[in-house]
Amino acid sequence: MNYIGSKLKLSSWIKESITDVVEKIDDKIFCDLFAGTGIVGRVFKKDVKKVIANDIEYYSYVLNKNYIQNHTLLSRGNELIDELNSITPKEGFIYKNYCLGSGSGRQYFSDANGKKIDAIRQKIQEWFENKAINENEYFFLLASLLESADKVANTASVYGAFLKHLKKSALKELELKPAFFEINDNSHQVFKEDANTLIKKIQGDILYLDPPYNHRQYGANYHLLNTIAEYKEFIPKGKSGLREYYKSSYCKKNEVLKSFDKLINDANFKYIFLSYNNEGLMSEDDVKEVMSKYGKYDLTIKKYQRFKADKTTSRNHKADKTFEYLHILEK
Repeated sequence: MNYIGSKLKLSSWIKESITDVVEKIDDKIFCDLFAGTGIVGRVFKKDVKKVIANDIEYYSYVLNKNYIQNHTLLSRGNELIDELNSITPKEGFIYKNYCLGSGSGRQYFSDANGKKIDAIRQKIQEWFENKAINENEYFFLLASLLESADKVANTASVYGAFLKHLKKSALKELELKPAFFEINDNSHQVFKEDANTLIKKIQGDILYLDPPYNHRQYGANYHLLNTIAEYKEFIPKGKSGLREYYKSSYCKKNEVLKSFDKLINDANFKYIFLSYNNEGLMSEDDVKEVMSKYGKYDLTIKKYQRFKADKTTSRNHKADKTFEYLHILEK
């Protein structure tokens, strides 16, 4: 999935950095508190005793319920995917509100793909409510739909706006592809809570933090993924068809430091790692000052390519490279 802040390209560096600090991770509980699409939790899933993944956004919850919590083979996975791919399209909530042919004025998906998303989403819910599929299969199918729909979305990368004309990838017919997950013997937990609230209820060994860096709220940028995942009717607002969304204190300059300090104070974890970049609301010195209050502090830095959504002529960025800081605390 094309995702702001994704650690896909940095995941091996993050894992190497963490394992350089923490010995014998195979008996450790690893928590990814701002999990997003769950990339970092996934790379640790087979190597640690347990992964705890959390994110306040429902689409993230769905992805992590599949990629993190699901850990045993689904014998009917491909069979269910094939059945959904052959489904008859329907004019449902997505088509009526986010496709041009419905008269909504919005064009997040082609008319054909909007109808197919509706039909698949309704069938998944019907199966689940009728107990034709179990919870593991339910989240596997939902995750598969989210990722497959994202591939044919008519956006530049996020869902804050749609393109005026259908781009090449959006013209392709949606094909539901299985969201396969790592199989292992250990069980894992997934939550959908405010990070500062959940941190008081959990404990473990390694806490990995990847909060938002700037003013962009993920609930606005990925609102349509939440709409597909939840599939509950509401009245979309404005040209972009926004829904009500959670506003994180980590996206607010006047609140972020206080929230971060409270989080570190409340964390019942021996090792804490914070991913943050050089363009964030908190400066390197801000983070160092907070974390140093609670134990031994260190820092490692990685230069990498900027997320491509920022590479537009309308955004005046001075460089195509940025720096990822991995702040390290041993409490």
